[in-house]
Amino acid sequence: MFEILDITGVVAFAISGALVAIGKRFDPFGVFIVAFATSVGGGTLRDVLINRPVFWIENVHYFYPIFIGVLLAILFRKKLKLLSKSLFLFDTIGLGLYTIVGTEIGILNNLHPIICISLGTISAAFGGVTRDILCSKIPIIFKKEIYATASIIGSIVFLTLSHYKIDETISYILTSAIVIAIRLIAVRLKMQLPTFYTTTV
Repeated sequence: MFEILDITGVVAFAISGALVAIGKRFDPFGVFIVAFATSVGGGTLRDVLINRPVFWIENVHYFYPIFIGVLLAILFRKKLKLLSKSLFLFDTIGLGLYTIVGTEIGILNNLHPIICISLGTISAAFGGVTRDILCSKIPIIFKKEIYATASIIGSIVFLTLSHYKIDETISYILTSAIVIAIRLIAVRLKMQLPTFYTTTV
């Protein structure tokens, strides 16, 4: 189940990255690079921080779901454009799934709960940060949108369920559903975090 979530998250983020690159009129190579960076960016940073072998270097099979995600985005780009907020949907799915992946890796490495939450958030959010930077956009995580907050809440839920030995499958489904639901509800109701600013003389 963990591997299924991991691969599904890779495909979702690959489609998300590819759609942004296609919208920017990148060539096929550029589309793949953005999709690749979106898929593995957060996980790479996570693995480097905890001195763990980088997952996609250790297992080349991660390239296959990325290729599939890019191919799907290119082949169905016109239909995806007709779907309301298709980019938002795939990005939200990836956020929910990668939150679990990062948090569980922290648990398996016997790290402090706060570190596990941080790893879950990094895994889920920093691929999108890399994507947006490559495409000259302000990363969502730095805006007022409820994005990283949803991942943090999801990590806390997953840690709690793991602590009480709740069935693994139930934990996976419930956590991803909560993260996705928070994102959907926040956008639907236009819920935002406060911003801080200062006036210049």
